[in-house]
Amino acid sequence: MSLPTYALRDGNTIPAIGLGTYGLNEQSGIEAISGAITDGYRLLDTAYNYGNEDVVGEAIRRSGVDRSDLVVATKLPGRHHGFDETLASFEESRARLDLDWVDLYLIHWPNPSVDKFVDSWKAMIRLREKGLVRSIGVSNFTAPMLERLAYDTGVVPVVNQVELHPYFSQTELRAYHAEHGIRTESWSPLGRKSDLLNEPVLTEIASRLGRSVPQVVLRWHVQLGSVPIPKSSQADRRRANLDVFSFELSEADVAAIDGLERGRIWGADPDTHEEL
Repeated sequence: MSLPTYALRDGNTIPAIGLGTYGLNEQSGIEAISGAITDGYRLLDTAYNYGNEDVVGEAIRRSGVDRSDLVVATKLPGRHHGFDETLASFEESRARLDLDWVDLYLIHWPNPSVDKFVDSWKAMIRLREKGLVRSIGVSNFTAPMLERLAYDTGVVPVVNQVELHPYFSQTELRAYHAEHGIRTESWSPLGRKSDLLNEPVLTEIASRLGRSVPQVVLRWHVQLGSVPIPKSSQADRRRANLDVFSFELSEADVAAIDGLERGRIWGADPDTHEEL
């Protein structure tokens, strides 16, 4: 299966859907991630704080897929903000992944009270210049934070990965991204630990289209132009999550899903949330 891709502002590309790996650990995690690669996933999303970078690296080796065909993303933890700290943390991540390069490196959270995310961003620019990272981006950044990075360094993130699902569609932030050439990525795209997948609006659309509710939600993300990164340890669900490019939602369906808006599930406001 060949997945659609988006061009990033730095000339690289990113698949239109990826695999979230949070919680995929040990042998079962290796098998799940390797199986996902076999099924066609090419974007793998991990983080220092997920504690499974070694699992992702082993799954890549076992998959037999050429490394250059994969987009591997990991993230800098809040406790490692700062220029030198970022360089050291990246090498720890790269060693655990056991990869020559990382395709996408993100600042996991801005931690504004610490106020070192610009220093970390400068270090990430250095890593990109050295060829150790192909693309650099952020996660959970607000528009003013993105503007600050661009103003202080002249380098705009290629990606901002944020909480995004039908309950919290990030309309204003997505518009800012579109204006500045930043690709939106969606974490918790299926509204994990909420009642989203039981919403009558979604079950009606799914029934009418002969699709599952998760497929309908993921297709909504695709039609927004956002990159969802759903996670599942179950092979049949991972395959179903990948099969969202052979049907379309009508404008009326998209509008109905948009109408589910009610705000963050997780309460993690980037202006106040601290992640270590």
